[in-house]
Amino acid sequence: MNLINKLVKHDLVNGLPKLKFKRDHIHGTCMKSKQISVSFKPTNEVSTSRPLTLLHLDLFGPMRTLSLGGKQYILVIVDDYSRFTWVIFLASKNETFKSFEIFSKRVQKEKGFCILKIRSDHGGEFENKSFKLFCEENGIDHNFSCVRTP
Repeated sequence: MNLINKLVKHDLVNGLPKLKFKRDHIHGTCMKSKQISVSFKPTNEVSTSRPLTLLHLDLFGPMRTLSLGGKQYILVIVDDYSRFTWVIFLASKNETFKSFEIFSKRVQKEKGFCILKIRSDHGGEFENKSFKLFCEENGIDHNFSCVRTP
């Protein structure tokens, strides 16, 4: 606030109102901009009826610290039904599709179910020709989450 008062006093900013700003006073617009949006209420209901109906995919990285194997990206896959989580370490984003392809074949054989839907963000590692073709060939519905939502 001291800095804003100096700007007003010396008329350094065009259009800034000639007001005396109080030091520890929070203005309405500042309060609104710092408000946190209300989170969704947690539910104990499972939205799917069996494993592999819906898988959530996300890719993290690059990490500052490499894994023991020298990998800097992490692909996280969560089953919506069981909340079981698989973590796959990757050296680069380019490995995402190949890793998911191998994972999907393996997990479908293990569980005896087909993957019906996957949900990911609009990252280039998920929204590309390879993923689209793979999903079409295997009957997987690929949904995308809204921007900046958990």
